[in-house]
Amino acid sequence: MSTHDTTHATMHDGPDPVADSAIGSPAEGVSVPPPPAPDTDERQVVRRDGSISPFDPAKIAVAMSKAFLAVEGPDAGASSRVHETVDLLTRQVVASLTRHPDLGRIFHIEDIQDQVELALMRSGNHRVARAYVLYREEHTRARLEREPAVEVEPAEVSMHVKGADGELHPLDDVRLTRIVEEACHGLPATSAELVLTEVSRNLYDGMSQHELELALVMAARTFVETDPEYSLVSGRLLLDKLRREALSFLRGRPDEASQEEMVPRYPAYFREYVQRAVRLELLDPELARFDLDRLGAALRPGRDPAFQFLGLQTLYDRYFLHSDGTRFELPQAFFMRVAMGLALREDDRERRAIEFYEMLSSFDFMCSTPTLFNAGTTRPQLSSCFLTTVSDDLEGIFTGIRNNAMLSKYAGGLGNDWTPVRGMGAYIKGTNGQSQGVVPFLKIANDTAVAVNQGGKRKGAACAYLETWHIDIEEFLDLRKNTGDERRRTHDMNTANWIPDLFLQRVEADAQWTLFSPDEVPDLHDLYGRAFAERYAEYEARADRGEIRVFRRLRAVELWRRMLTMLFETGHPWITFKDPCNLRSPQQHAGVVHSSNLCTEITLNTSTAEVAVCNLGSVNLANHVTANGVDHEHLAWTVRTAVRMLDNVIDVNFYTIPQAGESNRRHRPIGLGLMGVQDALFTLRIPIASDAAVEFADTTTEIFSYEAIAASSDLAAERGTYESFPGSLWSRGILPIDSLALLAQARDDKLDLDRSSRLDWDSLRRQVRTTGMRNSNVMAIAPTATISNICGVGQSIEPLYRNLFVKSNMSGDFTAINPHLVRDLKARGLWDEVMVSDLKYYDGSVAPIDRVPADLKALYATAFEVDPAWLVEAAARRQKWLDQAQALNLYVASPSGLQLDALYRLAWRRGLKTTYYLRSQSATHVEKSTLRGTDGKLNAVSPAPVVTPAGITVPPPSDTAFCVISDPDCEACQ
Repeated sequence: MSTHDTTHATMHDGPDPVADSAIGSPAEGVSVPPPPAPDTDERQVVRRDGSISPFDPAKIAVAMSKAFLAVEGPDAGASSRVHETVDLLTRQVVASLTRHPDLGRIFHIEDIQDQVELALMRSGNHRVARAYVLYREEHTRARLEREPAVEVEPAEVSMHVKGADGELHPLDDVRLTRIVEEACHGLPATSAELVLTEVSRNLYDGMSQHELELALVMAARTFVETDPEYSLVSGRLLLDKLRREALSFLRGRPDEASQEEMVPRYPAYFREYVQRAVRLELLDPELARFDLDRLGAALRPGRDPAFQFLGLQTLYDRYFLHSDGTRFELPQAFFMRVAMGLALREDDRERRAIEFYEMLSSFDFMCSTPTLFNAGTTRPQLSSCFLTTVSDDLEGIFTGIRNNAMLSKYAGGLGNDWTPVRGMGAYIKGTNGQSQGVVPFLKIANDTAVAVNQGGKRKGAACAYLETWHIDIEEFLDLRKNTGDERRRTHDMNTANWIPDLFLQRVEADAQWTLFSPDEVPDLHDLYGRAFAERYAEYEARADRGEIRVFRRLRAVELWRRMLTMLFETGHPWITFKDPCNLRSPQQHAGVVHSSNLCTEITLNTSTAEVAVCNLGSVNLANHVTANGVDHEHLAWTVRTAVRMLDNVIDVNFYTIPQAGESNRRHRPIGLGLMGVQDALFTLRIPIASDAAVEFADTTTEIFSYEAIAASSDLAAERGTYESFPGSLWSRGILPIDSLALLAQARDDKLDLDRSSRLDWDSLRRQVRTTGMRNSNVMAIAPTATISNICGVGQSIEPLYRNLFVKSNMSGDFTAINPHLVRDLKARGLWDEVMVSDLKYYDGSVAPIDRVPADLKALYATAFEVDPAWLVEAAARRQKWLDQAQALNLYVASPSGLQLDALYRLAWRRGLKTTYYLRSQSATHVEKSTLRGTDGKLNAVSPAPVVTPAGITVPPPSDTAFCVISDPDCEACQ
C-alpha cells in the first residue's frame, strides 16, 4: 500500500494490478476524509527508482483512508471515527518524519510507509496494521522478483555528490561498495548486496555528502528486524562517517579512511587529536604531557566495529568532543581520553591509563555518564549523584535551590531531603504568620531543574524525598497529578516517600498514624529504628495533651493505600525505606541517611551542612559469564580496577559547590554497580522467574561484594583510609552481610531472608578491621540507562522488557531486538518473516506464538509476563551484600490494590532499602516497531493517553525529565 502516492497503482512506480484489490478502493459514492492541507515547504520524497517528487501529506491521508475501507468495509468511509482517526494519524506521521534533524527535508518512500504502519499500530488499529504489514511484505517480494538486482558498476559514473565545498563530485562507487562490504565482514547473517540494493533506492544525483552517509546508515537499519547483526553493520557505517568528519577536521581538508586503513593511522591521529583539543581549550593541557606515543600504540582500533548502532549513535551525538558541531573524537580516543582523565594523579600515569582504557574499550566496565562527558576536560565534573538536606528557613531553602542549579549544570543528578521544612499551617515566628508548607518551594525546585539543562546534553533532574509523618505528605502525594492547582504540581520532578518501619508496622496492625510539622518535632528527622518509634509515641502523647499545635491523625492503612494508588496512577512517589538504609549504613556514626538520590540506589548521610556525593560506574556482568558460570578471576580483576578508577574520581573531580568537595574528600564514597544481568542469565539458560535466577543473584553479588570490599581495603593500604573511618561499621569488622543482624534486631528478628554465604568472609573482616577502607561506601546498582546502550547489553538488573521494540533517546529511535532469542530461533529453524511479524504483533512477546517451544517461552519471558515477586526475591538476595541500594523497577501487568500491597510489603519484609519505578501495562502505551521502521518510543509509565471526541485513544508525547525507561532524554545517573 502506498502512503504517499495518490493511488495504489502508482505505489511501486508502475502499474500494479494487485494493489487496489489488496488494499481496497473507495466504493462509488463513499466519501474519503478530506486530507490535511498540502505541505508548502520544500520537503521531497525519494521514490524507488531514485526520482524526486514533492512531499504531500494529503496523499498519506488518502492512502490511509483506503486501508480502513479495505478492512472495515465501504461504510467506514462515512464514519466520523475514521475521518478523525485518519486526520490525527496523518499528523502523527508527518510529525514523526520531521522531528529528527538527521532526516532533513528528504524522505524515502519506504520511510513514509514505515511511519504509517507504526501510527496504525500505536493507535490500536491492529487489524488494519496487520493487514498493512502483510500487504507490504507481499508486494516487496513481488517487486523484488520483477526488478533485477541492483549492482554497483565501478566504471560507470551515474551520480554526483555535493562536497563540503559546494562542488559536485562523481560518486565513488568502488569505495561505497568496499565500505559496505567491510561493514558486513565477519557477520554471516548480513548481506552487503542487500544493503547496497537498499542504498541505491535512497540515492539521487546531487545529494550532499551528509545525505549519502545517512543513506548508508539508514539502509542497514532497515534490516535490523530481520537480524540483529545489522545493528553492527549500521554502527560500522556510522563509524565511516565519523572517521571522515574527524580526519577532515584535523587535516583541514577532506580526508577519509576505511576501518582497515585506519588501523595504522590511529596512533598519529591520537596525538594530533589530543593536541588540537588542548588548543581548543576542550581538554586539560595536562593530557598533552602524557607519553602520547605510548598511549597511541596501546589503542585497539579493532574494537571500533564492536559497537551496536544505538551505542555509537549515542556517543556520536552527545559524548564525543566536537568543535562547533564537528566531531573529531574517535571511539578509541574517547576511551583513552576518559582513562587519562582518571589517571592524572597516578604515579605511573601511562600504565594506569592503559589499564583503565583496556577495561572501558572492552566494555567490561563503563563509567557513568558525567565521567564520560567530562573526564580529561577543563571542567571535570565526574560525579553522578548529589544528595542534600534543605533547612527550615528561607535563606536555607533558596540556598538549596541554588545548589541544585550549580550541581545540575555539569550533569549531576539530585536527591533532595525536604523533610525539615515546616508544613502547612505551621507558625512562622519572624512574620507572626502561617507557613504555606513545603509544596510551593518544591514547585520552584522543579522549575529550576527544567531550566538548567546541563549544557544542552540532557535535562536537569531531581528527586524530592519526604518522610511519611510530615503534615504535608498528602499534598506531596499529589504533586505529579495532572489535575488540580498547577502552582502545587511538579510535573518534571521525581518524588519519593521516605518511610520508617513504624509506619508499616502500624499499617499491618491497622493502627492510627499521626502527621506532624517538623518544626514541632525536629528530632524525628534524625532518628530511626527503635529510637524513632519511642520518640514518635512520645510526640503522639504530647499531641493528645494539647502540647503540639499542628498535627493530624488518620488510619495508617488509608495513607498506605493512597500512596500505592498515586504510585500506580502517576508513577510517584516511589517507595523507599528509611530504617534499612540507616540501620545497615556503614556511616551511621557520622550522620543520618535522610534520602536516596535521583534513582534510589545511593544511601549516604546528609545534613544542612553536608552535601553527599557519589561516583558511579558499572561492571558489565554479561562479559564475565560463560555457559560454565561466572569467571571469578576476570570479575575480580574488573572490580578491583574499577574501584581504583572510581576512587580517583574523587581527587580529580571539579566541585561546583564547596560542601560537595568537602564531603566527598572526607568520606570518599563510590557506587560500583552491575549491568547486563539479564544477558548473563540468557547465557546461562536461566529463566528470570526461577529459583535458579534468585540463587544466581545471590552468588554473583557475593563475589562482586567480596572483591569490591577487598579492593577498597587494598587501596587503603596503599593510599590510607578515608577520614571518617574510625567508628564506622567497617572499623568494627561489620560488613554489609553482617549488618543484616542490626536490621533484624531492630525488627525483633522479623526479617525473612536467606543469610547464607560461600566465600571466606572471616579473613576479609580481619583485613578491613586492621587495614581499613579507602571508601566509606562502595557498592550501588544504578539504572545504567545510557551506558548499557553503549555496551550493547541490558540495563542494570532489569528483566527483558520486550524481545522486539523501538527504543528512543535524545539520539533518535532505534529498533531493539533480542539477539539471544534470534540465535535460539535460528538454531531451531524458526526464524523467518512470519516470526518477525508475530513478534511485532504481540509486542515482542513469544508467549502467544504457538510454534515457539515452552523452554524458550520461559527463558525469554518479558517483564510483564514475570511475577514481580521473583524480582523482589532476587533483589533481596543482592541487597544483603550491598552497603548501599539498587534501582529496582517492578513490573505488574494488571495491578490491583491487593497485589501492590502484597508486593511492596514483601519488599519491606525482605529488607530492601529502596524501590524505583512501578511499571504497569494499564499505564503503558507500547508502540509496535515496523519491519523497516525506526520511529516510536516505549513508554513504561507514561502520562494518560489522549482520547479524541470520537473515542480514539492515542499516546501522549513523552516530555518528562527524569531517569526512566519511558523518558528518551534520561541519562541522569548513567
